[in-house]
Amino acid sequence: MKKIFKDNSLSIVFFSFFILSLIGQAITGIKVYNEEMAQEGGKQVDMFQYLSTGHFIEATFENWESEFLQMALYVLLSMFLFQRGSSESKDPDGEEEVDREPDPRRKDAPWPVRKGGLVLSLYKHSLCSALFLLFILCFCVHWYGSLKQYNEMQSLKGQPLESGLQYLGNPQLWVESFENWQSEFLSVFTIVVLSIFLRQKGSAQSKPVDAPNSETGG
Repeated sequence: MKKIFKDNSLSIVFFSFFILSLIGQAITGIKVYNEEMAQEGGKQVDMFQYLSTGHFIEATFENWESEFLQMALYVLLSMFLFQRGSSESKDPDGEEEVDREPDPRRKDAPWPVRKGGLVLSLYKHSLCSALFLLFILCFCVHWYGSLKQYNEMQSLKGQPLESGLQYLGNPQLWVESFENWQSEFLSVFTIVVLSIFLRQKGSAQSKPVDAPNSETGG
């Protein structure tokens, strides 16, 4: 058990943070939602009902959407864009290990590498493809949740409802997205630039403490 945790501790800890944060969001979110419903004359809900409301769905997936967009763009753009001196960038002056062609003769190579052909072509870009797909899926669920929340509030106010296509032109949907996207892009910019000059001993996201600022890569 100790070896399992040691080998997977980073993912286990972050997934635990995710679960705890999601629980905290649900506990505090239902209070906010029920307060809004009380003010607008709407129906109070229990926790099970709250998890299917537009209020919870929209708030959850607009955040997931921005995270997957950030990671997808970073994986894609870091293939051919550089930042000299950053531990988060490839070296602009030379070839990197990640740029070499896969060798199917390696006995420990993943099966798509040994298979070759179309399977290998897809596998070469599978990380970026998966992240963009997750972004699209989360955006669609965010769109649904935001529309549901918007129409619920419109109904309580006696205002006209919108269809899914109409809501694509509603600034409410896009302000929810842009306010999250900009924070993710800022966080990437910050780690890329700060890792040029600052260090964190023992972290895989930092250069060695004694490395010069001009050294690029982890």
